[in-house]
Amino acid sequence: MSEEVIRNFVGQILGRLEDQGDKIVARDFYGKNLGYYSKSDDKTRDFYGRIVSNGNTLAALVAQAAVENGYSIK
Repeated sequence: MSEEVIRNFVGQILGRLEDQGDKIVARDFYGKNLGYYSKSDDKTRDFYGRIVSNGNTLAALVAQAAVENGYSIK
């Protein structure tokens, strides 16, 4: 399992992307599961399993969660 840390412009950690084989899981700063990207069907799903988009848009899920938690993404 590999992990990519997502930071804002001043270096604060906003979240992480964990590669787990066929899927990549997005987690916020606190470790809460935000959703996942399925490589086999090329779709991003939210925490509840609802399709968010075609393609990998996990960074947008992390950014949205960061804004909701009061972090600056600029």
